[in-house]
Amino acid sequence: MAYQTAYYCLLPLVVIIITLAICSVPSLGEIDPQLLVKFKSFLFNANALNNWGNESISLCNWTGLLCTNHTFHGLRLENMGLSGMIDVDTLLKLSNLTSFSIINNSFEGPMPEFRKLERLKGLFLSNNKFTGEIPDDAFEGMKYLKKIFLAENGFTGHIPSSLAESPRLLDLDLHGNIFQGNIPKFRQNHFRVFNLSHNQLEGPIPESLSNYDPSSYYGNKGVCGKPLYACSSLTSYNNHSTISHQEKGKKHPVVIAAIVVVAVLALASIVALIFIIHRRRRQWKISQNNEGLRESSTTHSIDVTDDGFKKGENGELSFVKEEYREEFDLYDLLRASAEVLGSGRFGSTYKANVSNGSSVVVKRFKHMNRVGKEEFSEHITKLGRLTHPNLLPLVAFCYREEEKLLVYNFVENGSLASHLHGRVRVNSGLDWPTRLNIIKGVARGLAYLYKEFPGQKLPHGHLKSSNVLLNQSMEPHLTEYGLIPVMNKNHAKEFMAAYKAPESYGPNKKTDVWCLGILILEVLTGKLPENYMRKGKEGDEDLGRWVRRMVREEWTGEVLDKEIMGVRNGEGEILKLLEIGMCCCEWDVENRWDWREAVAKIEELKERDREEEEEEDDDEWSSNASEDETELSPSHNLNH
Repeated sequence: MAYQTAYYCLLPLVVIIITLAICSVPSLGEIDPQLLVKFKSFLFNANALNNWGNESISLCNWTGLLCTNHTFHGLRLENMGLSGMIDVDTLLKLSNLTSFSIINNSFEGPMPEFRKLERLKGLFLSNNKFTGEIPDDAFEGMKYLKKIFLAENGFTGHIPSSLAESPRLLDLDLHGNIFQGNIPKFRQNHFRVFNLSHNQLEGPIPESLSNYDPSSYYGNKGVCGKPLYACSSLTSYNNHSTISHQEKGKKHPVVIAAIVVVAVLALASIVALIFIIHRRRRQWKISQNNEGLRESSTTHSIDVTDDGFKKGENGELSFVKEEYREEFDLYDLLRASAEVLGSGRFGSTYKANVSNGSSVVVKRFKHMNRVGKEEFSEHITKLGRLTHPNLLPLVAFCYREEEKLLVYNFVENGSLASHLHGRVRVNSGLDWPTRLNIIKGVARGLAYLYKEFPGQKLPHGHLKSSNVLLNQSMEPHLTEYGLIPVMNKNHAKEFMAAYKAPESYGPNKKTDVWCLGILILEVLTGKLPENYMRKGKEGDEDLGRWVRRMVREEWTGEVLDKEIMGVRNGEGEILKLLEIGMCCCEWDVENRWDWREAVAKIEELKERDREEEEEEDDDEWSSNASEDETELSPSHNLNH
């Protein structure tokens, strides 16, 4: 009985102790803020993370933290100029970390041991200064990994076997490194993003990877096979000989002699074949293959499709600019040495050096199957007749059912996006007067489109910083304008800028203005809109709402790009443009400005505050006053 009494007396206490122990365990979403502060202590130039450790700010509002439903799940430390050491051991203690991004910073040295972070789903290291070989086991145990971006670094050696064996990989971007050797056979063959271009890879492309865009492999001198040109018999033989030599050691002299004879015969056959080819009259596919075999790692022919363009009705280049009509034709364009400028959701973009010595930009569109040839030609011809200093001129086009080519003039200074978010931001040339001039040019070009196409809801439809090109004088030129009527509607809804607007019922006549507003805020903040742009419910936050919240909660200057913060004699005008941007991307369409009001307000802006100009005018008048006036005392000068 005594034992039973003691048992029943102690039972409630035991229950309370267990309950307290369970309740004291933090939820999966809770993290120790001091871990983040410790991680930051290993970083250099971390001014962008100044609010880390501020207890008055909610943890999920710390710069660079990714949260869903107030639960931390990742770090996005992009475009911050960070360097130093990535303390993986501290990251390991953030048990809920599934995404880690340091895109466009200045981290150096070998790749850290990220394989310790076994729960990681996304790893984004592009546009840094990492170097050296990545060990074969660098990704072992990372069974949840779906996205890996290592582009534009200095990685060398073979592509790690553990990466090729990753079971759930969906997005892979390794372009712009120095990876060598053969392309491995990846366990995952159905990628959403796949780019191995501009490395030093060689050998045949695995059959399981042969259905991706050719641009995924451009810039690798030794790579061959579908979707590029076919591997020659000599190349295949040499590859086989090399492998056999490595496996079996030195061959018997008789065998070596036989190999030499076969090689000589093969060379003789190739010479004869080349002689025959050169006697034929412009056979498209063969000429493309020959050019491809001769090109270096930085240039190649434009391999338009797997079966090539043929002469005839579906292979004609239609010119909309008469001055180019006699300068080059489709054959010249397809065989010209070309440089890949980009590969996006709509297709690839090339810079082609045509036979007359000039350069043009060729855009391949694979999702323009909404209209027939006659309607397509009529619409593109109308676009070609447009003439405005802030529109990139359309030169020619080519219609084919599977894809279309649009040929534009080449603008040598790249896109506004590359200047705002490129790898190197030092001396980018984007001071305040330049940014204002760019916005004014964009607004004028947009206004011209509205006047030329008054009946269209979206005269531009795809206005964003990567579609604003800059010449050597930093004058803006709009591109990819007026294409909505000929685009595949489903593809347009998914990827075109206008469809990112918050209008639940679809684009309207103020949607291009919303895109203009987002562009203005991008130019002023230096922030990448894709990091904020989530079309959806009223509570979602795009770049416009983020700016509005920051302006409301903190000092306005915190949202501005550091290159224009503290600009002398222009702060007032900068803030006016910031307000214009917010009015243009207002979620409520009724309250959003129309294009006339937006353009008028932008045109009123000046490089310098009006008050400052008036003061300088007074100073200039004062300096011309009589020398007999009393000299200002030091205290007067200081007060002035």
